Amino acid sequence: MKKLLLSLALVAGLGLAANAQTKDPAMNGSKIGVGADFAFPMGDFGDFWNFGVGGSLNFQAPVASKLNFVGEAGYLSFTSKEFAGVKVNAGFVPLKAGLRYFLAENFYAQGQLGAAISTESNGGTAFLYAPSLGVEFPVADKMAIDFGARYEGWSKNGTSSFIGLRAALNFGL
Repeated sequence: MKKLLLSLALVAGLGLAANAQTKDPAMNGSKIGVGADFAFPMGDFGDFWNFGVGGSLNFQAPVASKLNFVGEAGYLSFTSKEFAGVKVNAGFVPLKAGLRYFLAENFYAQGQLGAAISTESNGGTAFLYAPSLGVEFPVADKMAIDFGARYEGWSKNGTSSFIGLRAALNFGL
């Protein structure tokens, strides 16, 4: 956990250094982001699953100064630990909506709610909640890199949770 926080702080520092030169041109308007997602299961969820990997599409639209509506859809595939020589995979489609508030010019706190839909037969759907912190900094005109870390919980007959990391490229519309 300390390494995760240290990594996020390092990325945030790089974001501040990049931001000293340029303002994010996409900060004032809507944007779409395409990202890679990585999930590291915790607790009972981590007793069975090793890790998850996937991708997501994110849409942001300003609703007030420093506040954006965020909608996100993605896919996560989890690989199990080996039991009796067998490993299995399971897929999920997380659908989320929430708010992103910019604490400073490029640093944000975000909260999302939604549903995690299993792609397995009889897998069902779980209620999803995901608070996160991240940094978004410009790399070109109307383009920004977005790094975020989140705790994500899925509630259905108990809670499955993981630490999620997302690296994305956002395009201003």
